[in-house]
Amino acid sequence: MKLHHISLALLMGLATLTACNDKLELTNPNQQTTGTFGYTAEDLEECVVAAYNHIRMEGTYARVGYNIDVCRGDEVWNSSQVWYMPFDDLNEPITDEIGQWSWRDWYYTINVCNFILYRTGEDDSQLNDQMKHIKGQALFIRGLAYYNLAGYYQNPAVITDYESYSTLDGLYAPNQREDDLYQYDLVLDQVEEDFSEAINLLPSRDAGGEWAKGRATSGAAAGYYARALMVRHKYSEALAVLKDIINKKYGTYQLMANFGDNFREGVQYENNAESLFEIQFLDYGTQGTDDEWTPVNTSKNATQGSAIESNFGPGDFGGWADLSASPWLYGLFKSERTTSGKLDPRLYWTIGTYEDDWEGFEFGNVCYTVPMGPTDYVVTNNNYGGLPIAKWTNLRTGLYDKVVTGLHDGINLRMMRYSDVLLRAAECENEVNGPTQQAIDWINQVRKRAQLADLKLSDFNSKDKLFEQIANVERPKEFGCEFGRGFDLIRWGFFYSADRLQQLKEHGTFRRTTDRSRVKESVNYADINNDAELKSSFDSYEKGHEFLPIFQGTLNDNPNLKGNSANEGIDNSAYFFEKGWTVHPVVNL
Repeated sequence: MKLHHISLALLMGLATLTACNDKLELTNPNQQTTGTFGYTAEDLEECVVAAYNHIRMEGTYARVGYNIDVCRGDEVWNSSQVWYMPFDDLNEPITDEIGQWSWRDWYYTINVCNFILYRTGEDDSQLNDQMKHIKGQALFIRGLAYYNLAGYYQNPAVITDYESYSTLDGLYAPNQREDDLYQYDLVLDQVEEDFSEAINLLPSRDAGGEWAKGRATSGAAAGYYARALMVRHKYSEALAVLKDIINKKYGTYQLMANFGDNFREGVQYENNAESLFEIQFLDYGTQGTDDEWTPVNTSKNATQGSAIESNFGPGDFGGWADLSASPWLYGLFKSERTTSGKLDPRLYWTIGTYEDDWEGFEFGNVCYTVPMGPTDYVVTNNNYGGLPIAKWTNLRTGLYDKVVTGLHDGINLRMMRYSDVLLRAAECENEVNGPTQQAIDWINQVRKRAQLADLKLSDFNSKDKLFEQIANVERPKEFGCEFGRGFDLIRWGFFYSADRLQQLKEHGTFRRTTDRSRVKESVNYADINNDAELKSSFDSYEKGHEFLPIFQGTLNDNPNLKGNSANEGIDNSAYFFEKGWTVHPVVNL
């Protein structure tokens, strides 16, 4: 479903028109208001379109809202050393307004969803199929919003009642309960509730039509429900949901034969059999001319693309040159060959380097259709170097010769793929039952597509060792430079264990250099004090800053809001361990 029109419902729920003093009230029959709009399925379908539109704004997934998580992980570093730098360094100040953009845009999204849910009511049994699908989509998108808000801001305010917006008390909702300084659990309770209800209201992708072309389905809701459960280590519950997806309870999913088909634009690639949910962007050449960065933009000529490619793209090819793949991730790919002795094909679509093995593979050694030779060291940033990220760009698609900056990237962001279901199922199986053949089999399904040799259960004598393989080999190579790594590091507790934090410092080490010939060199954290070009993002990590602080301006505007662990510099390890959760120790593979 490509969303070709900007719905008037973008503005729904933001204000209610009222008369002033005792002047004569006149109603404009051509002006929709919250009092007259939203009582028909047709009206609410417009609101659903508006909700989908909100999840592709600047602060949701069109640029900053996506890239903050990408660079707070250990697979990516900030090669511009300016834009995104405090997020990469995990020391975002409370005065940086950019850190508030995701908060702002997700609450716009929640506003629209709450309006839809207010109109559809609480009794699902009274709804016809169309209204069930409308409500299910609103629940899914609201769950998605709170999932992101919790993962970024830890204790956002939970607002579910649209009627409360008519008072300042509703607009300025609190984010703190008397008995709980951080309401992280309360937010995640809401996320789980929204996704679990959405599962029962939505059709599967097998229903076809728009449900197979980008709308939220029962499979998407189930996948995100499992993700939410795993945040709080509810592995048994998550495993049951993931098994249902694998067993086709919510539709038929399978791995695409070609890994690269998950990162191209066009109807033959997008919304494919591997995709549980993706953000819909118009293909380049079909877009409008106006960049819409915030939810208040309502141009009919909106580009309706993302700016991910602009942030990832090399400066020499017109990109903003902000984010680069880590040397650790590159070395990980280079450390294991396929069964035929070749490089892992996922490297081709993840990092844009010249490799002998790419001759004759896909589009060969190209960077935006420009041939690359063995001594052509393409770097992300001309001042600091960096390995160019190929995902979500046209660096390898053979379509364009340069980056078209702004909101013009037409590649749909695949937010959840079936490979994630398989690897999460393996992780949950390992947590519940220890290393098992079933966990190994699910991992091997993903490895087979990359033509890697099967793992053997006999090589994994402990739960800790198999976790290490999943967390620091299988997931990085399958999802490297994609959204979600920062979320994973938090739920795994890597910030709360000395050996894991040290590992993050090693993974996050990179070289800032103008010498292009050094861009593919391995780096060593042990050399960081003796080599001025070396830096590790995680050296500057401040306690509590695995989350983003709530912007001080937002706290000033809303007296009911309290700061989170990043605002207060609070160590979250006590919360983590009080829950009975454990951090797997580092295991050498």
